[in-house]
Amino acid sequence: MTSFSRVRAGLCLMGTAIAFFAAGCSHQNSDTDVMAKVNGYKILRSEVQKAYDSQTAGAPQKLSALEDQALRLNILRQLIELRLQQQKAEKLGIVATEDEVDSKFNQAKAPYTKEEFEKQLKNLNLAEDDYKQQIRRNLTIEKLINKEIASKVTITDADIQNYYNQNKAQFNLIEPRYNLAHIFVTNQTGAQLAGIPDKAQNDAQALKKIQVAHNRLQSGEDFAAVAARYSEDADTRNNGGELGVTPESQLRSTDAATREVVLKMNPGQYSTPIKVVDPQNHSDIGYRIIKLIAKEAAGQRELGDPAVQQWIRNQLRTQREQLLRAAYEEVLRDGADIRNYYAEQIVNESAQK
Repeated sequence: MTSFSRVRAGLCLMGTAIAFFAAGCSHQNSDTDVMAKVNGYKILRSEVQKAYDSQTAGAPQKLSALEDQALRLNILRQLIELRLQQQKAEKLGIVATEDEVDSKFNQAKAPYTKEEFEKQLKNLNLAEDDYKQQIRRNLTIEKLINKEIASKVTITDADIQNYYNQNKAQFNLIEPRYNLAHIFVTNQTGAQLAGIPDKAQNDAQALKKIQVAHNRLQSGEDFAAVAARYSEDADTRNNGGELGVTPESQLRSTDAATREVVLKMNPGQYSTPIKVVDPQNHSDIGYRIIKLIAKEAAGQRELGDPAVQQWIRNQLRTQREQLLRAAYEEVLRDGADIRNYYAEQIVNESAQK
C-alpha cells in the first residue's frame, strides 16, 4: 500500500465509471458533424467533444496530436457500445424510470452543498440536464446487464467446492491481512483536483478540513459519506474511501504513523487525524483518517468459513459475468449496422502520408 492512492484528474460523481455523452442528437446536422452511425443513429461530433471536454477537465497539460486522436477514437468506441446497449434495452422495454433517475441524482448530490455540486458539474463541463441524462442511460444499461447477463449466472455449492479444492493454498494466509479505508486531505500548495470541493491549499487548511471530517464521524455520520464529502483522494473517495486488502508486510511501505495506528486497531474502528509523511522523501504531504474494516488472521482458512465461501462466489460470478458480457457485446455488434467515420478518416489520412 502506498502512502496514499495515486490521485487522478477528473471525477466520477456516481462512484462508478461513467462514459460522458450528450443528451440526444439533432436531426438538423451536416454529414461532417457525424462521427459514427449505429443502426441509423448518428453520433455527432458535439457528443464526442462533450465527452472529451469532461474527461480532460483539470488535466495538467494539453494532449499531443496523437494522444488527442487516440482519446477521441476511444471515446467514440465507448459511445458506440453504449448506444448499442441502450438500443437493446429500449427494444426490451427496460429503460430507467424518472423516479429512479431522480433518486440516483439526489443520492449523488447528498454529500455536497448546492454550490459545491454545481462547482463539480462546472469542472466537468456538464449541465445538470446532461448529468441526469447520463444517470438515465447508465441505469438503463445497468438494467440491461442485470437482465441479460447477471440473472443468467448461477454459482452452485459444487462450483464453490471445486474452486476451493483447486486453490486451497490460496486460502492459507502466511501473514495477517488488513482491509482498510481512509479519508485523505493533502496539504500540497496549488494542487488542483477536479471536482474536489474546498481543496486545501496549505497545511493549516488541510488540518482544519481533516478535523471537520473527524468531527462528522464523531457525530455518527457514515464513514463512506464523509469520505465522499471531504477526502481528496480521487481514486477512493467515491467508493467509501476503501484502499483494499493489504498484507501486513506491505504496511512497512506506508508511513510509520499510519502503520502504528493500523496495527493497534480493532475492526470497525477509525483513527484520529494522522499526519502523513511520504516514506520516500520524508516530507509532510497531508493528513488522513484511517479505518480498519476487517482483519484476517494468518493460517489456513477452511471452506466452512462464510467469508471464504462468499469470496469464492463473488470471484466466480465476476469471472462468468465478464465472459458473458464480452460475448454479449460481440453479439450486439455482429447484429448491428455500424459505421465509424472517424476511424475511417484516421486510416485514410495515414495512407496519404
